[in-house]
Amino acid sequence: MAHFLGLGLTHYPLLAGTDEHMADLLKWTMSDPDIPASAKDSTNWPTSMRCEWANDGGLAAASTHRKRLRENLARCRQALDDFAPDVVVVWGDDQYENFREEVVPPFCILAYGDVEVPPFELMAERGSPNPWGLPDDTTITLHGQADTARWLADRLIGAHFDMAYSYRKREHAHFPHAIVNTQLFLDYDDAGARFPYPMVPITVNCYGQHAIARRGGLARFADIAAERLDPVGPTPARCFALGRAVARAFADTDQRVALIASSSWSHAFLTDKTWHITPDTAADQRLYDLFTAGDFDRWQATPTHDIVDSGQHEMLNWFCLTGATEELGLRLDWSDLVTTDVFNSNKCFAVFEEGARP
Repeated sequence: MAHFLGLGLTHYPLLAGTDEHMADLLKWTMSDPDIPASAKDSTNWPTSMRCEWANDGGLAAASTHRKRLRENLARCRQALDDFAPDVVVVWGDDQYENFREEVVPPFCILAYGDVEVPPFELMAERGSPNPWGLPDDTTITLHGQADTARWLADRLIGAHFDMAYSYRKREHAHFPHAIVNTQLFLDYDDAGARFPYPMVPITVNCYGQHAIARRGGLARFADIAAERLDPVGPTPARCFALGRAVARAFADTDQRVALIASSSWSHAFLTDKTWHITPDTAADQRLYDLFTAGDFDRWQATPTHDIVDSGQHEMLNWFCLTGATEELGLRLDWSDLVTTDVFNSNKCFAVFEEGARP
């Protein structure tokens, strides 16, 4: 009989940089000449944002933000260690890493063995040292479970859920940082070097119509005006269905399976209506209320348009997780929504455990 644990956490890249760089995305955004001066004027910002920004560009608030994220990550890691999984399934977005012009599938299982990955290269490219003081070219070993990944792909395809799979990462591209940072942050004290659990990553085309148009990343408004949008990514309902299918595949095994959604929620740099300055906290709070209430009928019915409009692209990973937890009857034991105006994205954390729901 299989046993399951569900976790939700962030892979916020700027947590892998120093406090001095944690507000870099906002600073970069503010240099966009096509953003109205009124939107950049801090006197027009909400009180919470002015307090975070203060007179030091968010430096003091960065330390507080890091502390809270680390505390929540430690709580997730403790739950993982207490559970002692045989395998960790991670849903994470692909940001123009393996998914590029040649092919962009809705979902892809990474059927890799052990892989040496440099976890600091993304922040190093952005000019930030890492908070561990390690060389930029340091690598960590991501332990894969290729046979389980192949088996899972086969089971999903046999269950009429068409699934792409990959045996090797794309050359000359970053390894999907949603996966790397999951290990890095769950093993924060050791900078990802001592994480013992094998992973089966499932990358999700969260960026959809912006996957190639914005290369899964930042964009200036001048470029947005002329962009050629890509087809949409999978719907929240389809991601929820994938989570259910993965849960069913493992349910008749004897494995201990941890299921993880890796992403922040609304991202400022994806929220066009806020001029990329702040995330859509109100939209996140609406979904968080449905999430904590277990109202997954309304949760999964969220239209793709609403997800994109609120910069919640990466939340599709969480729709996968909740599909699995709903299928398995896991209960939400704990969660926390960490909101911010300055540090690009709101971050949610959650632990789902076995046991009767209240």
